[in-house]
Amino acid sequence: MGTTALLLGAVGLGLGLAAGYFGRRAIAGQAGKDADTEITKKISGAESQAKEIILEAKEKAAATLTEAQNEERERKREISAIETRLLKREELLDERGGTLDKESSAVKRQAEELKTRETEVAGLRAEIVTRLERVGGLSADEAKTEIVRQVKQANERDLADSLQKLMKGRHDELEAKAGEVVTVALQRFARSHVAEITTSQLPLKDDDMKGKIIGREGRNIRALERATGVELIVDEAPDTIIISSFDPYRREVARLALQKLIKDGRIQPAKIEEKVEEAKAELQKRIGEIGDAAATEVGVYGLPPEILQLLGRLQFRTSYGQNVLQHSIEMAHVAAMMAGELGLNVEVTRKGALLHDIGKAIDHDVEGTHVELGRKLLKKYGIEESVIEAMQSHHEDYPYARPEAYVVTAADVLSAARPGARRDNLENYIKRLGDLEKIATDFPGVKTAYAISAGRELRVFVTPEKIDDFRALELAREIANRVQSELKYPGEIKVNVIREVRAVEYAR
Repeated sequence: MGTTALLLGAVGLGLGLAAGYFGRRAIAGQAGKDADTEITKKISGAESQAKEIILEAKEKAAATLTEAQNEERERKREISAIETRLLKREELLDERGGTLDKESSAVKRQAEELKTRETEVAGLRAEIVTRLERVGGLSADEAKTEIVRQVKQANERDLADSLQKLMKGRHDELEAKAGEVVTVALQRFARSHVAEITTSQLPLKDDDMKGKIIGREGRNIRALERATGVELIVDEAPDTIIISSFDPYRREVARLALQKLIKDGRIQPAKIEEKVEEAKAELQKRIGEIGDAAATEVGVYGLPPEILQLLGRLQFRTSYGQNVLQHSIEMAHVAAMMAGELGLNVEVTRKGALLHDIGKAIDHDVEGTHVELGRKLLKKYGIEESVIEAMQSHHEDYPYARPEAYVVTAADVLSAARPGARRDNLENYIKRLGDLEKIATDFPGVKTAYAISAGRELRVFVTPEKIDDFRALELAREIANRVQSELKYPGEIKVNVIREVRAVEYAR
């Protein structure tokens, strides 16, 4: 029983294994058939796609070949046309060459014929001249001279009258043109002229400030006059101090120093010296700004700072009562307009006119005429030679090297001759005061000298280490004698020699 069961179990197991094996094999066979079918489909699709690609490539190759063949045929047609044109040109050139050869031969024949005829004419002319000389008894040159003499003699009066009329008409035309140029320039530029005076006024808030400025026993006002070289008049007008000096630079320094002292409120000799130095430094800075503003006003740019500084100093110079800087600005405007009317170099003319009196900025300190000093300054600071040539002839010290020099000279004359522009009496007065100070400073031991009170007093400050009290008395007499012998002046001049000793020590 048990054995039977085991046998049956074994048979069942075998049948199960057989069934599983055959079932799995059947399933694997079906999967293989499906895979083969799929592969066959893909191969078939790839073959179709390949055929399409090959067909498309063949079509493109055929199109490209056709296009290349068309381009080749077109190129051959163009080359054929070019060859045809070249052949025609060669034929035309051959024809023209033949024509030119014929024309050249004809010209040569004509030249030979003309040469032969010229020879014949020359022979006939010589024969005619010989016959005329034989008949008239004169050679050809003598006959020519005689004819010219007779014609000249017969028409000499008419020729002289015609020449005179021509010259007069030309001169009148030039005069009219010159007058028109000058008139146009002056009408286009009109500047008011106010003559420089020798005093400046400083208004005060009240008269009490005058007492502070005068100081105890006048020590403040004396210190200020000594430091600035001006005369202060405090009792001539209410609420006003009048600063008197022939030198505009000194007057401006004094005015600035007084303004600073009044603003500070502490007015005493040490503070006066400090404020005077500050005023001088401030004025030096302002001078550069004045020069730059003047150059900008007339349209001159690129000048060196040193030249602008010197140009600004002309604001404090006068020539016959006319402010030199304003005179130069006016000249630059007028000269530029005239140069434009005449078709000359406007920039060179304008710059030459503006800088023509630049030497006057230092002629008080350096020997030489202002023209020569100006030339040296402009060369030193690299100003163009054309500008120097334009300015150097305005007093005819140098020849006129270029047309612009004539215009600068004319503008100088026009600006100076304008009614009210200059005053000879004022210039002579200022020159006399300058000569008065120069006489005093020529003596050894003199530190500085100021002409004040309209030239009626000369204050001379000496170095105490070099001049003692006895020598100060002698010096005053010597200066007075020299002034009396060298200068012409109305009334009398008081020579005041001041010897001051200062002892300074510091407590630490």
